Amino acid sequence: MPHIATKNRANDTFISTDDEFDPQSDEHAMKARDKRQGLTLVHTGDGKGKSSSAFGVVFRAAGSGFNVLVIQYIKGKWKTGESRAAEKFDNIEWHSLGDGFTWDTQNPEQDRKTSRDIWEFSKEKIRSGNYDLVVLDEINYCCGYDWISGEEIASFIQDEKPHWMHLILTGRNAAPEVVTIADTVTEMKMIKHAYSQGIKAQQGVEF
Repeated sequence: MPHIATKNRANDTFISTDDEFDPQSDEHAMKARDKRQGLTLVHTGDGKGKSSSAFGVVFRAAGSGFNVLVIQYIKGKWKTGESRAAEKFDNIEWHSLGDGFTWDTQNPEQDRKTSRDIWEFSKEKIRSGNYDLVVLDEINYCCGYDWISGEEIASFIQDEKPHWMHLILTGRNAAPEVVTIADTVTEMKMIKHAYSQGIKAQQGVEF
């Protein structure tokens, strides 16, 4: 194992971590489900980074040996950098099931039906117990349009999500009911965005 040193911010000294962390050791191996506390996390707000943050956890969990499921509610069928990267992992299952970006929807009934269908698919997958981490990407956005109620999502999480499963819900307009039952809630606040300066979405950063 290579020599690693971590900086102690309190006094600017360096602490050697040689042999302190071995992911294959019993101490650091993936915890058995009956010893794990599954968390529900919400990433919301109008700033950039909600999905990106969740995808960081996806690859962290996959690297730890977790079985990971990503279900995208809004984004369409096109290939993104993160979905291509996920194809390199045998333990990441990725579904982009949305009809595309619908910030200014022209067909609310179709959007509602698509969202309801994806929600039923999500519940079936969560109930299966086959995944250690599940990401429901942009599901909060569906709540904002009342395509899926926050009360329904919160009740399902409380009543049916396995206690050992980690769950991340992303998207602006997270429902108050979901925020209430979540363990960790982060609000991304937009201070400045390149798009408002006329800069289009950049490959490798936005997709």
